[in-house]
Amino acid sequence: MPLFSNHPKVLVPEKLSQDGLALMRSSLDVHERKDLSADELLQIIPEYDALLVRSETKVNATLLRAARRLKVVARAGVGVDNVDVQEATKLGVVVVNSPSGNINSAAEHTIALMMSMARNIPASCASLKDGKWERSKYVGVEVKGKTLSIIGLGKVGLTVARLAKGLGMNVNALDPYASAAVAASASVALVSSLTELLTSCDFLTIHTPLIASTRGMIAEAELSQMKKGSRVLNVARGGTFDEEALLAALESGHIAGAAVDVFTSEPPAPDSPAARLIAHPRAVVTPHLGASTVEAQENVSVDVCQQVLEILQGSLPRSAVNVPIILPEEYKKLQPFVRLVEKLGSLYTQHYATTSGGSMTQNTFDLIYQGELASINNTKPLFAALIKGLLSPISSTEGLNVNIVNAELVARERGIFVSEQHSRDPSEHSSYSSLVTLVARPPSRSSSRAPNTDTSGPVPTQQQRIISGTCSGDQLLITRLGRFEASFEPEGTLLICENYDSPGKIGVVGSILGREGININFMTVGPLSPKHAIHQSAQKEGTPQPKDVFLKESLMILGIDRNVPSHVTIDLAKESGIISAYAVTL
Repeated sequence: MPLFSNHPKVLVPEKLSQDGLALMRSSLDVHERKDLSADELLQIIPEYDALLVRSETKVNATLLRAARRLKVVARAGVGVDNVDVQEATKLGVVVVNSPSGNINSAAEHTIALMMSMARNIPASCASLKDGKWERSKYVGVEVKGKTLSIIGLGKVGLTVARLAKGLGMNVNALDPYASAAVAASASVALVSSLTELLTSCDFLTIHTPLIASTRGMIAEAELSQMKKGSRVLNVARGGTFDEEALLAALESGHIAGAAVDVFTSEPPAPDSPAARLIAHPRAVVTPHLGASTVEAQENVSVDVCQQVLEILQGSLPRSAVNVPIILPEEYKKLQPFVRLVEKLGSLYTQHYATTSGGSMTQNTFDLIYQGELASINNTKPLFAALIKGLLSPISSTEGLNVNIVNAELVARERGIFVSEQHSRDPSEHSSYSSLVTLVARPPSRSSSRAPNTDTSGPVPTQQQRIISGTCSGDQLLITRLGRFEASFEPEGTLLICENYDSPGKIGVVGSILGREGININFMTVGPLSPKHAIHQSAQKEGTPQPKDVFLKESLMILGIDRNVPSHVTIDLAKESGIISAYAVTL
C-alpha cells in the first residue's frame, strides 16, 4: 500500500478474517492496528472514514465525536452493545452489524452447553483428567421429553428451537413480535406471559438483545417461579440474567445448573458476581464463544466488510441498526433514485435558491413519487438524499454529514419541511415508468393539498420552482426544470441559460465561453412545456411584442469542462435575448 492514498481509510483494531478484509483492499485503504489503547484509538480516529470492530473496542460518544471523517461503524457480529448508537445517529454515522452471519454458530453453542450441563461433561472430564473415576457422582438427565422455554424467537432462538425439536424436546417461546405461522412451522408453542413460560420449563434459554426492557429480566422473582431442579442458559447478552440472583439460586439448589457464555463485564473483575458465578461447581461456562467458529468468523467478517465497501461507495446500508430496514427488492429499485433525488436537491439549491423567493427555510418542499416508484413504502433513503442535496452546495465547509441516519434531525434543525406524496399515475410523462418531482412552494401556498404540478394556470414565473427526473437503469435524467421540458443528465458542471430561441444565441454563448477558455462538451435545448407556451402567448396578445416570441422561449443546457466565473454568467445575462444564466455543479 502506498504511503499516501486518496482512498477512504478503514481502521480495523481487532482480528477479522483476511478474506473479508481482502474485499476492501482494492478500493479502500485498510489499516489493521490491533491492541490499541483507548487513548491511542482516540488520537488516530480522526483520520478514518470507517471503523470495523468486534466486541472488545468501545465505540463511545467521546470516540465518535473525535471521528470527524467517520461515516460507518461496522460490528462483526449481531450485538452492538459496545457502540453508542444514539450518539452515532446524531452525528450521521451509520452503524451496521451482521445479523445472520453467526446464527448457526450461536444456536449450536446453546445446544452444546445444554447437553454439557445436562450430562455434567465439563466436571466429569476434569475429574477423569485428575485421575479419578467417579461415575456415580456425575449422573445426568436426558433432554428428550423435557421442555425447553425460549425467550426471544428471532433467528437464533428459532434455530435453537428446531435443533431442540430434533432432540425430542417440547419447545415453547415468549416473543410478542414472533410470527404465529413461523412458530407453528417449527412446532413451537407461543405463550402469552413470562410466568406461563417459566413455570412450564425444564430448561430456559434467552435470545434477546440487551436493552432497557431485557436488562435483568431474569432475577430473583423470575427464578423462584421456575420448577426446582430446572436449568438455565445464556448465550445472548450478559446482563439479561441478574448474576447475583442466579448465583443465589444455584447455591440454594433451586436451580440445578447454569450454562453461561456471556457476562455483565468481560472479562469479569475479580470477586465480581460474574467471577463467582464462573467459579460455581454447577455452572458450565465459556468465554463468549457463541460466535467463535471458523465459519461464523468468516461469515460476519465478509458480510460487514462488504457493507463498509458498499456504503463508502455510496450505496444504501443493508443491515444498519440505526436506519429503517430496506427490503432487498426495494433496495434495488431505490438505489438509482437516491442518486437522482440528491441531484434534484442540489440543482434546486444552485439554480433556484439564489433567485428571489428561492430560499429553503421559506418554502415547503413536495417530493412526489409517481408510477412504479410510488409503490415502495420505505422512501426514507429518498428523503435523506433530498436533504443532503439541498444542503451540500451550502454546507460543504461545515463538514456536515447528512445521510439516512440523521436526515430528519438535520431537516428539523434547519427548518426544512418536506411532504412526501405517492401517486400511481405516471403523470403527463407516460413514457416513464417512474417519475420524481420536487416542488418548492412559498409559505402562502403551503397546505395539505397536493401541489398543481402541471402549473397550467396563471402562476408567476418565480413560483415555478419545479424539477422532475427519472432513471433508466443507472442513467439519471432531468425531464423538467421550472416551466421547461428538458432531457439532460445531471452530471458535472452545467451552464443553464434561459433565452429566446432566435438565431445566433448559441453562437453568442459559445463565443463568450470560448473567450474564457471554457470548452462545451454537449448542449441540449429545453422548450417551454406546451401549456406554458400557449398560456404566455395568450397573455401577451395585444402587446407590442411579437406573439411568437414567447412560443420560442427556451432553456439552453450546456455541459462544460470547468467552473464558470461569476462575471461570465453576468456577461451572458447582459446579452440581448438571454434572460438569465446560471452555472451549477452536480
